[in-house]
Amino acid sequence: MSAAFDFRRLRLRPGEIRRERLDVDLEPFLLGGQGYHASPATVPVELEIAQPSGALLFDLHLHVHLVGPCMRCLTDAQVEVDAVAREFHDPDAPTGDELRSDYVMDGKLQVGTWARDVVALGLPDQILCRPDCAGLCPVCGKDLNVEPHEHDETEPDPRWAALAQLRDDK
Repeated sequence: MSAAFDFRRLRLRPGEIRRERLDVDLEPFLLGGQGYHASPATVPVELEIAQPSGALLFDLHLHVHLVGPCMRCLTDAQVEVDAVAREFHDPDAPTGDELRSDYVMDGKLQVGTWARDVVALGLPDQILCRPDCAGLCPVCGKDLNVEPHEHDETEPDPRWAALAQLRDDK
């Protein structure tokens, strides 16, 4: 269960490619104030390391099952994310240069951090229990999926009276 991978031990030569399978503990996500975690927490990651010329090319592949609350009704929701990413790292490039990967530190690829970022980018805009989730009633807070209902219209807010008067004057 490695969060960092020491690629120097591979001693790659130019043109050589190596494949590694790692188990990474994926940290939970906090989205919209709600927590989402990988199930299982340890995710298998396929890593391919290539050395074209003097630089390194990293390819990452993973599949993760996330569990957490629905963003509309707060019941349990699940989402599957298939993530694929590529990083290029030239150790001779100056710090901060785009040819230098932010995930490489002291000769080690920070696989855990990279995997978490890749999964975050692959998440849908909303994590829902089902596509047609009705959410919570804005008046009483009940789950509209379980108990669909409408409330009788109450007396309008007195602050809108001036606008109602304009409408009626037409």
